[in-house]
Amino acid sequence: IGEDLKNELANDLSTSTPGFSLAKVKEQMFYKVGLADAVDLFRARRVFIKDGFAYVPFKEIDVIVLNNYRTKLSKALALTARSLPSIQSDERLQPLLNHLSHSYVGPDYSIQKNAGKISLEQIDSLSVKSFPLCMRQLHRALRESHHLRHGGRMQYGLFLKGIGLTLEQALEFWKKEFIRGKVDADKFDKGYAYSIRHNYGKEGKRTDYTPYSCMKIIMSNPPSQGDYHGCPFRHSDPELLKQKLQSYKISPSGIAQVLELVKGMHYQLACQKYFELTHDIDDIGFSLNHPNQYFTESQKLLNGGRELKKEFNNSGNFQQKNNSQESINSSSTPTFSNAQADTELEGLEAYFTED
Repeated sequence: IGEDLKNELANDLSTSTPGFSLAKVKEQMFYKVGLADAVDLFRARRVFIKDGFAYVPFKEIDVIVLNNYRTKLSKALALTARSLPSIQSDERLQPLLNHLSHSYVGPDYSIQKNAGKISLEQIDSLSVKSFPLCMRQLHRALRESHHLRHGGRMQYGLFLKGIGLTLEQALEFWKKEFIRGKVDADKFDKGYAYSIRHNYGKEGKRTDYTPYSCMKIIMSNPPSQGDYHGCPFRHSDPELLKQKLQSYKISPSGIAQVLELVKGMHYQLACQKYFELTHDIDDIGFSLNHPNQYFTESQKLLNGGRELKKEFNNSGNFQQKNNSQESINSSSTPTFSNAQADTELEGLEAYFTED
């Protein structure tokens, strides 16, 4: 609403909006919203109502947005459910549908934009400041035991490749660390150097392997005794995770928030909270889906190359599954003719493209 209308309603807005003085009303932006869209706020007596409209302060607008999103999502899921029989009958789409919930569609970090810009001497300090917990855990284990098993070498080695280590740097890094343990130089060259060159696409099928995404780390190859790969939020015992966070000087309240997210199986959100706690910010400002994304965003923040904004962004976080979506299956959906299925698909497409 404009300043004139806000000044005209200032007393009513102050009286009807909890925690708002007249001075605060003048500072805050208000939105005029249809009452039907603000029922929750009206029920809680948190907004001023006049002539069928609710006057919503900016700090409460997220309630309106979320309600609108839930409504659209519910309708879209219903349309999708009715379209499933025709989609599932297409053998070309079945593999895509089966793996959709595990798919990662963000940057794969296979192109080394910072190749050679990071020195081996920087890795120890970077592991403390800018590595996600999974990679910080692997780095620490490597430094302490001078060895990592295959799963750890793959996960950590590809991450280091993604942040900018060249093949020559990687060979030097791993060799120096391994020969400090029980592996001599000759054994390293014969038993381990090949796999490092293989990861960089220089051996075997010449495939240039990409760093693991969060979803791949969480969903595949869980660590066994003596392993350090995997996601600490997914694969660590909560008590051990708590002790680890305490050793990293995370506050008790912060640890409690992380453990609550872990308890709800929101592992990527727990990692986002870890980012916020270790960088002393209130809102991460993006959806975290990849360890290399964590490193990149951390470096931007620490080097002043990124302004964090507390706002909604377009990238989604698909960890929390809608219960109604989980309950949808082909056995509970009636069979439709091809013509009916085409109509449903057209309706779904129109729904998503409407303004």
